[in-house]
Amino acid sequence: MKKLILLSTFFISISVYALPNCPSDVNARWHNCFATYTFGPGEFYGDVYVGEWKDDLFHGQGTYTFANGDKYVGEFKDNMYHGQGTATYTNGDKYVGAYKDGARHGQGTYTFANGNKYVGAYKDALRNGQGTFTYTNGDKYVGEFKDNMYHGQGTAAWSSGDKYVGAFKNDARHGQGTYTFADGEKWNGYFMNGDYIPRICEDMGLRKGSDEFGKCVVRLIDDL
Repeated sequence: MKKLILLSTFFISISVYALPNCPSDVNARWHNCFATYTFGPGEFYGDVYVGEWKDDLFHGQGTYTFANGDKYVGEFKDNMYHGQGTATYTNGDKYVGAYKDGARHGQGTYTFANGNKYVGAYKDALRNGQGTFTYTNGDKYVGEFKDNMYHGQGTAAWSSGDKYVGAFKNDARHGQGTYTFADGEKWNGYFMNGDYIPRICEDMGLRKGSDEFGKCVVRLIDDL
């Protein structure tokens, strides 16, 4: 890859880097050394990498600054973010945590420009596994995620005082759970796509306690 980019006219030696400067010859092998590169015309025009190299690839500690102002500071492996790092974006977002093969992967903290924050597990750049999402309006979710959505067992608490503890699917209450309202009213049972199953049957015009109502509830639970 090194042969396809333009070498900047300067090298920087910083005490935190134990490696020597890379050779000034762009055609030489760059291995276990430190250098600053500025990309020339092409897909990465204007991007800058400052850091360690191995086998002509970004490898070790480094800083990659994009032409648009986005920046990553942390570990690299074979030209990709890999290990612990910090990414800051011009829109005000920030991520601090683990990477694998160029994507957020492992434990990390993502702080959004609006103040919302996620702390937890990532897989392939998406929120996957256990995590906590806190909103600036006071809402909070603690539990399982899948592909950036609430999915699995979790607890959602709203600034209104309402609270739900139970199963989620694709961001919605789905499965068995308990919804407690701020005034003390409680729904304990099964939910489907965010709705309480007994209420779904009532909205169909079925009278609570009737045979038709009971069959409706059982049918919907079976469909979960």
